[in-house]
Amino acid sequence: MSDGSISQNEIDALLSGMGGGSASAPAEGAFTPAQQEALQKFFDGNVSALAANLDSMTGKTVSVANPVIELSGRETFLQKVPEMAVAVTIDFDGSLTGDHVFVLVPEFAEKLVSLVNNEADVKIDDMALSVISETIAQYVGKEISAFDGAKIKGVTNMPAEAHHVPKAMIRLSQDFALLAYSVTIDDASYNLWEIIAKRTAEQIADQLNKPEAVPQPVQPIAPPAPDQGNAMGAMNMPMNGMNSMPQMGQQPMGMSMGMPGGNAIQGGMVMPGMNPNVQSVQFPSLMNGVTESEQSNIGLIMDVFMEMTVELGRTRKMIKEILSMGEGHIIELDKLAGEPVDILVNHKPIAKGEVVVIDENFGVRVTEILSPAERITDA
Repeated sequence: MSDGSISQNEIDALLSGMGGGSASAPAEGAFTPAQQEALQKFFDGNVSALAANLDSMTGKTVSVANPVIELSGRETFLQKVPEMAVAVTIDFDGSLTGDHVFVLVPEFAEKLVSLVNNEADVKIDDMALSVISETIAQYVGKEISAFDGAKIKGVTNMPAEAHHVPKAMIRLSQDFALLAYSVTIDDASYNLWEIIAKRTAEQIADQLNKPEAVPQPVQPIAPPAPDQGNAMGAMNMPMNGMNSMPQMGQQPMGMSMGMPGGNAIQGGMVMPGMNPNVQSVQFPSLMNGVTESEQSNIGLIMDVFMEMTVELGRTRKMIKEILSMGEGHIIELDKLAGEPVDILVNHKPIAKGEVVVIDENFGVRVTEILSPAERITDA
């Protein structure tokens, strides 16, 4: 007799049926051969970027096999996943929208965080999930760059969110493209799944298979052939009908007009040999300085506050280096000792100076005002 408790299998069955209908198989047919080939070729080309991203984050040599791409349903996929998993949602946005999820087995997630943070016995907590989110986000950024290189423009992504949850709580479409990667680190292999909504995957494949427009050569435009009948008609002007003749004192259009010196204007065009009367155009002189009206306009913003900061120096650090910082850690900057500091207004450099102490407070003495060209270059 049942004690009223619900097993994990029953919970999985209930949650998997929340979308309505059976999820044991895709609602529609599989990808067409052309779509399958386009997706396989594109994501195979991204494997090196994924491996390089994991290399950079972990400091280890990571190998990634080409993904196995198939159309899957929710229940079929969940059978491959352990009871607990790490799911990273990072949906596509912009010109390409749709669900986009990465699923990691807990052992793989712990291995990544351990290598990134240089720690042993890692627990999957909020800090670990932030490391995993950043790792996936960096790779998706490279994936979007690959979309742009494949003429799929304007694709962006939503912020990455990682969760350590029971597999039944992973947000999944009813049917989707499943990309199964095998990742090897320190001679240990781990499963990594990338999930893309079926409709979105079809859009990607169709865009990849879209033929590029071939520019057509421009055909020269031939001048129209003269109308022999009209030409003869112009030569043989009718003699009858006085209304067709110009009135006395008028010059018919298209006929020659006599000009002094033997020059003529034929049909409104200057004929060779003419000496036209050319006059130079007088432009007003440009005024230097600021006019009274401009000075008045500038006066309207004289009381506006702007943020002024003094920058001692900068540096770049990887996330794993930042996360490993503690009290007493020394950060080396890109400025030399004694080198002028940068003075910025609203984050734009305008001058350089040297640090001084004024009544126990830090200050800065301006030693150089940057030229407009230098300000543009530094910006």
